[in-house]
Amino acid sequence: MKFSSTMKIKLNRPICFFDLETTGVNVVKDRIVEISIIKINIDNTEESKTWLINPGITIPKIVSAIHGIDDEMVKNEPTFKEYSNEIYQFIKDCDLAGFNSNKFDIPLLAEELLRSEIDFDLSKIKTVDVQNIFHKMEKRTLSAAYKFYCGKDHEDAHSSMSDTRVTYEVFLAQLEKYEELENNIDYLSKFSTMRKSIDLAGFIYENENKKAVFSFGKYKNQEIDYVIENDPGYFSWIMKSDFPNYTKKILNQLRLIKLNNKLQ
Repeated sequence: MKFSSTMKIKLNRPICFFDLETTGVNVVKDRIVEISIIKINIDNTEESKTWLINPGITIPKIVSAIHGIDDEMVKNEPTFKEYSNEIYQFIKDCDLAGFNSNKFDIPLLAEELLRSEIDFDLSKIKTVDVQNIFHKMEKRTLSAAYKFYCGKDHEDAHSSMSDTRVTYEVFLAQLEKYEELENNIDYLSKFSTMRKSIDLAGFIYENENKKAVFSFGKYKNQEIDYVIENDPGYFSWIMKSDFPNYTKKILNQLRLIKLNNKLQ
């Protein structure tokens, strides 16, 4: 499936469009069973790869019915940890883009990389969520977006490479359709972010004063520095509980910054 758009993305460094097929939608507990990536280099040439992965847990039948990948298909495939360095090297020094990627794909990818002992850091990565651009402009689904922007039916939905290709094509068509969209990743990253989530999973946000705050629980909208100082037990509870590893990584970084500031 090829798209004939003449639109070129203005890039300062490569960007990777990607899509995951998984065992479910829980960022902490579920695992990747397939990942497809299309890397767009600075000159807009492409590299693409797909990895079929043994998740190490059972793929629920209801999920297999959606993406077509079952336990039998992956039982002899390598685990994510075995592939992790190869995947990381492919996306290293690249920005990331996908469809609903800020809320799901990127947080889950970060979890898998951290579980594989790869110190994945999103702080210097620009992320573009094509779904958020779509919802701000048209408010529809990926298949509807493909029909709307490209005039085509998405006939192979829930195949990771097909979804990745369609997402990239929709993105190029968005750049062509909306003159008000600036063709640069910095702008598009900001535009496609609905709210400034520091950990992407949505547990830590940046408030209007550029301070990190919790988005949940008894300290909702409270600055994290305050919680670290006044209720260290709450902080410890989070670190021991079923929160994403990347969320815990960010919280540890914030605690170390506060400690260093006190020592200065």
